[in-house]
Amino acid sequence: MTQTIISSGRSLPRSYIKCTFSVISAALTLALAATVAQAQTSGDSKPASLSTLEFNRNSTSSLPWSDNADFTNAKRGLIARLPDSGVIKDKNGRIVWDLSRFAGFIKDGTAAPDTVNPSLWRMSQLLMEAGLYEVVPGVYQVRGADLSNLTIIEGEQGITIYDPLISAETARAALDLYYQNRPRKPVVAVIYSHSHVDHAGGVRGIVDEADVKSGKVRIFAPEGFLENFVAENLFAGPAMGRRASYMYGNLVAPGPEGSVTAGLGVTTSSGTVTLIAPTDLITKTGEKRVIDGIEYEFLLAPGSEAPAEMMWYLPKFKLINTAEDATRTMHNLYTLRGAKTRDARLWPMYLNQALQMWGDKYDVQITMHHWPTWGNNEITQLLKVQRDTYKFMHDQTLHYANMGYTMRELPGLVTLPQSLANQWASQGYYGTQSHNVRAVYNFYLGYFDGNPATLNPLPPVEVAGKYVAAMGGPDAVMKLGREAFEKGDYRWGAELVNHLVFAQPDNQEAKNLQADILEQMGYQAESGPWRGFYLTGADELRHGVRKRATGNPASADIVASMSPELLFGYMGVQLDARKADGKTLAINWIFPDINEKHALFLENSVLNHWPDYTNPKADVTVTVDRATLTKVLTKQVSFEDAVKTGQVKFAGNQAKFGEFMSYLVDLNQYFWFNIVTP
Repeated sequence: MTQTIISSGRSLPRSYIKCTFSVISAALTLALAATVAQAQTSGDSKPASLSTLEFNRNSTSSLPWSDNADFTNAKRGLIARLPDSGVIKDKNGRIVWDLSRFAGFIKDGTAAPDTVNPSLWRMSQLLMEAGLYEVVPGVYQVRGADLSNLTIIEGEQGITIYDPLISAETARAALDLYYQNRPRKPVVAVIYSHSHVDHAGGVRGIVDEADVKSGKVRIFAPEGFLENFVAENLFAGPAMGRRASYMYGNLVAPGPEGSVTAGLGVTTSSGTVTLIAPTDLITKTGEKRVIDGIEYEFLLAPGSEAPAEMMWYLPKFKLINTAEDATRTMHNLYTLRGAKTRDARLWPMYLNQALQMWGDKYDVQITMHHWPTWGNNEITQLLKVQRDTYKFMHDQTLHYANMGYTMRELPGLVTLPQSLANQWASQGYYGTQSHNVRAVYNFYLGYFDGNPATLNPLPPVEVAGKYVAAMGGPDAVMKLGREAFEKGDYRWGAELVNHLVFAQPDNQEAKNLQADILEQMGYQAESGPWRGFYLTGADELRHGVRKRATGNPASADIVASMSPELLFGYMGVQLDARKADGKTLAINWIFPDINEKHALFLENSVLNHWPDYTNPKADVTVTVDRATLTKVLTKQVSFEDAVKTGQVKFAGNQAKFGEFMSYLVDLNQYFWFNIVTP
């Protein structure tokens, strides 16, 4: 093979560089925070219909409205409110968090607007209790500064931080609020409870990586944290990000006819997502550590709310942290942004373990969302309600599935008993009974219901056209759709008019009717994410997809933490199989700084990867330090400059590298794909 090294003075074609950057941006979307610039009020929302008023009144009438314990607990221990009305900015003055847009209309003690489910309104009022709180002396939380809570434990030498939020800016603001009201001790440890971005992304706002490397600061996490943090949303990143913008209500303005929180928290911040790798991994249940003079006992809960998750107990404070396995809402067994279904069998098992290990010890419980619970009996009751809610949905879904009932039939069959249904902590503010039981079915049996008529269905646009024709044409469908709307039969109306929208995507009259229907469904939703989906869909039907600025969760920290296997695996997702049809290529990658070598093989329109291997017949070999690749991928250094300065070297036929890159598609360009229209 001819060996050719590109000289530092030789430029690469512009298209060559562009193709390379297509790998960069698309591979690194990650959908972690789905941060989108907050929408402004559109002004064309409709009032609640009589059917919605009746639904909201009847659907919440049996709830224990006289039980105000949550409000007492949410207010308990307040030291200071968030400054500047809860507005947090980045170094350039861009607002990355604005609680005031919600607190301005969600007021304590006010009745729910006609356009908001009263139960969701109650939860939103609770989420407005924001600021620095003392849980017990030595334990503090900053709540309402992001989707999640930042928790501070005062130890012998300094403080330990649990779960430093999504963004560095919000984490820094939360820590500053603590320092304004408590002694200024250094951060000596950080604990990540699980592998979701809202529990680690703000870490650089509170600690310096140099202190971590020197040993001044230790970072603890459950086994598997780093791999899952980086990988969970990578391969479907753009799709998850787009759907998450619906889920968290980022595309509709806060207000009585818009976003009224996400149920689990207010919404997502849009600052700088960072990551520092853990220094210490917790690898087994029962493992004990002493962190800054305080004893911890851990309980691993992998496969529950996150692929890597743990709970823990602190004897000094008689405190249990249930992470996100026991909060004040029914959680997601399947998250609407799209992710692997969670294991409803394991989740209650871990809560049972917590009861067995610490049920006679704890006096206070914290979680990484919502507010604490005080009192042994009260905590035990919460854990049992959460445990039995998930186990009931698991067991009864399979009970009916084994009778032959299918995924679409189950939500009407698997209904919580009154002993659970009338508990505030089992309400569907985030997850819902409807989509969770379908998740259990899918986890065990997949999407196919066993009926051969549904085995090979027509695609949506084609089937929509046939349905519209069968019903007598567009005018007939519109008439039926309006009748469904007037009757308050919104679920049927949405399905009916959706066919017309997909058959005639330019039919604005149909889209407006569908928007009116979805809007009423949003007003009725108890779940913040369901409301977000309905109202965002309504807005895009009326106005089309309005592209907004998106945050960039793919920081250098996250890119640097990606294994070559992940990067090369995502290239396979990016591959345009039609362009690559009939092509064969082999490329070696050598990373001298980490002493790794990898071989890529393109054949059969598939990209395969061999680690720890150099292909002697490769078309081209790329040599680059992994650290340099991170700088290139995060645009700290241009690819062209890296080549010119010899930081990237090629041996062999460099044109083959350019050819390979031309087969990869920048999937980010499709981020704003249609959802409610074809």
